[in-house]
Order: sequence, then C-alpha cells, then structure tokens
Amino acid sequence: MREIIENRQLIWKLAKNDFKKRYAGSSLGAVWALIQPVVTVVMYWIVFQGIFQNKAQMIAGGIEVPYVLFLTSGLVPWFFFSEALNNGTTALMEYQYLVKKVVFNINILPVVRVTAALFIHAFFVGVLLVISMLYGYFPGLPTIQIIYYSLGLYLFTLALCYFSSAIVVFFRDLTQIINIALQLGMWATPILWDISMADSWPPIIGFILRLNPVCYVVSGYRSAVYGKAWFWEQPLYTAYFWAVTIILLILGKKLFVKLKYHFADVL
Repeated sequence: MREIIENRQLIWKLAKNDFKKRYAGSSLGAVWALIQPVVTVVMYWIVFQGIFQNKAQMIAGGIEVPYVLFLTSGLVPWFFFSEALNNGTTALMEYQYLVKKVVFNINILPVVRVTAALFIHAFFVGVLLVISMLYGYFPGLPTIQIIYYSLGLYLFTLALCYFSSAIVVFFRDLTQIINIALQLGMWATPILWDISMADSWPPIIGFILRLNPVCYVVSGYRSAVYGKAWFWEQPLYTAYFWAVTIILLILGKKLFVKLKYHFADVL
C-alpha cells in the first residue's frame, strides 16, 4: 500500500494512458469497452428471463428482485475481476520497454493494469445503480459498501496479478489457462444463480463454493444494492476474505520481487 501511495500520480497517469491506447484509432474509441459487457448482460437476461422465465427469489434475506437486477449486480464485479486479471497478467509483456529500464519501478506495472480496469468498472456501477432505481431500489446508506467491496476485489485481483504476471513471463501458456479458468469460474461463482441454492446440495459442495473469495464480493454487491445488509453482519466470512487476500498479496509480491531480476533477460 505504501508503494501504491508513493507512486499514485505515476500509476494514475499510466493507467489513463493504458485505457486510452487500447482503443486508439477506432471510430468509437472507449465505447467499445462498454458495448461488450452490455451485450453480455442483455443476452443473459433474454435467455434466462425471456426464454426460461427465470427470476431471482429469496435473495438477501428473503427479498424478491427482478432477475435483470440480480444478474447485473453479479456481473458488474465479475467483469472487473476478469478484465483486470487478464490485463494484469500481461502487464510485464505489455510494458517490456519499461521492464528493461533499470531505473523504473516495475513493481507498479500490475497495479497500473488493474487500476485501468477501474474506469469501466465505475461506469457499470453507475449502470447498476440506475437499473436498481428503475426497479424501485433506491441507493441508501448500505449502498456505500460498493466502495468497500470494490476495494476488496481490487486488492484480491492485484494479489493474483502479482503471481500471474511474474509466472507468465516464463510460461506463456498461463494466459490461456486463465481464460479457461475464468470461463469455468463464472459458472462456479453465484452470478447466474443464487448462493442460497447450495444449501440444498451436499454441505461439502456449498462449503467449497463459498471458499471462492469472489463469491464474497458478488454477494456483497447484491447486499449493498438491494439487500441492505452490512459486511460486518458476517464477521467470519469477512475475516476469511481479508485473510486470503492479505496472504496472497504478501506471497505474490515476494514471488514477483524474487523473479523480477530475470524479467528483462527473458523478455
């Protein structure tokens, strides 16, 4: 955290440039970054609510909500997680010219890529709040928890990126493995379905599914938007999430620092 704070201006500048250059030269520019997630939400909504007549029930303490709101509140954090993880994994390869500069602090490169994903995330949080208001769920005091859960997801993703960005330099196939893992992970995370459904399954399955830290964040987003539950109401789950995140941050940073002296040679 001290490293991020000390280099906050450089990180912010590089993150903005990273976001802009991804869509440089295209007619619509950054609008393309918004189109794909919107199309994904609409597609899932048509399939699950329009075709299968599905809707979320008994969510967040027995509150019945429209499926499109249930779906969007799960997809918004997942979109950020998947984009930030993919971009953070390739941070060193994307910025090879900086890695080879002895005077540049390459420790911040994964931070830059994860931070760049926040721009789109902020837009979709706004879309999520608009959808919730259209259905009568107006923001209240618990809604500010979105900031808390976004910070938690940011740090958890950054921890994974320290691992993946360091390893992918030596094992390029990792990017394909992560893409497959994200496809499977989306179905294993309660995004299209409610975590309470696992209560009717064998206990070991529900326990394993809840070990996924992203499950904690997705459930938290829903509680913040329409459930009105606070994160301290589940202290053990909150402690577990932060314990995993902090441990992964420490181990990921140690691995990154240990391998960084070899990055320039391999790249």
